Amino acid sequence: MPLPVVAVVGRPNVGKSTLFNKLIGKRLSIVEDTPGVTRDRIYSKCEWRGREFMVVDTGGIEPKTDDLILSQMKRQAELAIERADVIVLVTDVRCGVTANDLDVAAMLQKSGKPIVLAVNKCDEIGDTPPEVYEFYNLGLGDPFPISSAHGHGTGDLLDEVFKYFPEGDFEDYDDSYIKVAVIGKPNAGKSSLINRIAGEERVIVSEIAGTTRDATDTTIENEHGKFVFIDTAGIRKKSKVNENIERYSVLRAYMAVDRADVCVIVIDATEGFTEQDSKVAGYAHEQGKASVVVVNKWDLIEKNTKTMDEYRTKLENDFSFMSYVPFLFISAKTGQRVDKLYDMIVHVNEQNSMRISTGMLNDVLAYATTRVQPPSDKGKRLKIYYMTQPSTKPPTFVTFVNKSELFHFSYQRYLENQIRQTFGLDGTPVRFIVRERGNDDTK
Repeated sequence: MPLPVVAVVGRPNVGKSTLFNKLIGKRLSIVEDTPGVTRDRIYSKCEWRGREFMVVDTGGIEPKTDDLILSQMKRQAELAIERADVIVLVTDVRCGVTANDLDVAAMLQKSGKPIVLAVNKCDEIGDTPPEVYEFYNLGLGDPFPISSAHGHGTGDLLDEVFKYFPEGDFEDYDDSYIKVAVIGKPNAGKSSLINRIAGEERVIVSEIAGTTRDATDTTIENEHGKFVFIDTAGIRKKSKVNENIERYSVLRAYMAVDRADVCVIVIDATEGFTEQDSKVAGYAHEQGKASVVVVNKWDLIEKNTKTMDEYRTKLENDFSFMSYVPFLFISAKTGQRVDKLYDMIVHVNEQNSMRISTGMLNDVLAYATTRVQPPSDKGKRLKIYYMTQPSTKPPTFVTFVNKSELFHFSYQRYLENQIRQTFGLDGTPVRFIVRERGNDDTK
């Protein structure tokens, strides 16, 4: 199951994005003292009292407006509210209760969701400003005075939000399950693949692109292991996401990638590789996920003895930025080669989780540096003292050197290839962190 979702909503210019940034601990949302700056929802993980949850920032709600952009922002916020487990309504103590605040509060009450009222811009430390008590008029219970700019009161606010989280761990699949996000552009056959895997109609299948609105889970146990397949709405180009509800579908797809151990990237064989496929795959790569590229609808391709090899060669060129990824040619409709997908998923997940001892790594490093000498610049040669692996998912290697600027990307790629040739690491990206000896800063 996905993590709890907390939607931060309110009318424009009350400090929602500032609060969002404060909660997640980084500047992710654009903050500008102009109404309407945040137009699309932005989400990020947050943690409080040992529990992870998702926080969604929304554009300001103008309940009664003829402005097209503002009305779209309202719809965006409504969609966030529909999917949220808890809603934080942000208001502005300096403005007092406005007519728009009353309208927004009434709209939220109709949702039936738990609502926590935050009265923002209480920047002074000390007693609660008397103006806060006016916000009882919204009928939402106790207001929580906060300063999103300075962080005052946010702990009490999160304590209240925390009360509405269900008991137990939301991410209730144990480590014996491999979580698999099935991603790709619309109409590539993701839902058909899930149905073939599940052996029944688990998700709606339609020729109309964008049928699947939310990420849904299908659990499978068989001789290959335990799996959770997360079907997602297709990820479109941003310019093509005209229907407001699809914007939330894209968000859910990215959240599914974040949850997953393995990403199955589905490509339509009849269309071939597209720019949007590269964006979908690129997100999985950036998140360090193990991946498999599945070429679906292979039954519709006219073939000779060379067709698959030629198609694979073209894909290897298209996926040059993910040279580690394996390919599988299937037909979700007929079931052709679908059974091979399980073994590939298990394999790339193991590779993504692989841990290599420091001794073995440095044996490879010694061989590689002897075979190809490290680069030099202006008489100064790169020295790589040693390498170690501090983490997995993806495998991450820290190299200690004399001068980080001498460690060129091309030589990093060479070392990566040497490590892959020795240990495999199929289907997983790897990360390099370069540190100068005696300097703990990541370079």
